[in-house]
Amino acid sequence: MKKRYIALLLLAVSIPFFSCTEDKQKEPMLIVKFRFDPTQERLNNLGQPTAVSAGNAAQSPVFNTISSHYIELAPNANTQLGTGEIIYRAPETTGGGDNAIDFDRAKIVAQGETFLKIPLSQVAAGSYEWMRVSLSYQNYQINVRSDGADYSGTLASFVGFNTYISSFNIGNNIFNINGNRAQGFWAFGLNDHPYSTSGQAPAGATTVPNPIEATSPIPRALNTCVVTGKFPTNLEIDGTETNDIIVTLSLSTNKSFEWREVNADGKYEPAAGENVVDMGLRGLIPTFTK
Repeated sequence: MKKRYIALLLLAVSIPFFSCTEDKQKEPMLIVKFRFDPTQERLNNLGQPTAVSAGNAAQSPVFNTISSHYIELAPNANTQLGTGEIIYRAPETTGGGDNAIDFDRAKIVAQGETFLKIPLSQVAAGSYEWMRVSLSYQNYQINVRSDGADYSGTLASFVGFNTYISSFNIGNNIFNINGNRAQGFWAFGLNDHPYSTSGQAPAGATTVPNPIEATSPIPRALNTCVVTGKFPTNLEIDGTETNDIIVTLSLSTNKSFEWREVNADGKYEPAAGENVVDMGLRGLIPTFTK
């Protein structure tokens, strides 16, 4: 009888514990993921369809991973940069002198992986029409030509306003930087071959599509890769949600890796002096599910 009493007592004590745990697990979350689409429309800085510039060539890279520095929900087209609901900001550092994104602490994800997961209770209730995403790092596969032969390789592309990098690797190729690098820094390594190189795209050349530039401009002087996109229907958050909201950020990779041609053959030939001029993503379409 005594054993039965103790068992019932333990059961009674455990019920509130499990109930609290269950309630905590059910807290609705805002989840953000990335998607890469080489068929999505290719846009310019004003969010208008555009072709590859005369004298240049481009290819649609195959993305491995990506990282973001800043994510903001904007209620309407008049919402100025920084005055919307900022839901994410990456770690920064002055370890290299000027303030910069801290690449050592950046969160880097592949397509479909969760980049951000925060309680919906931390997001201000409202109706959001636009999404702003400041991209900072891209890692993808590209094709190159050298001495008439075609190769594939991996390119690490740093498109944030300024990035502090200690070191990183592409395969067996190690890049020791230990300093800041401006927007447009890149490093490249051939797959399965002992060759690597790095370089810098021209200042201010990174495309940053913003369809609402007329009402909510992104100051070019900031050199920040804030890509802006409109939800098909407004994202409504009223604070009574019981389920997660998953936001998918579809990025246009349509000919997003662009270079200046020396040999007009549509092949990227760095050995021939063909230089990278633009690595900006070519558009953003945010969608959500509840």
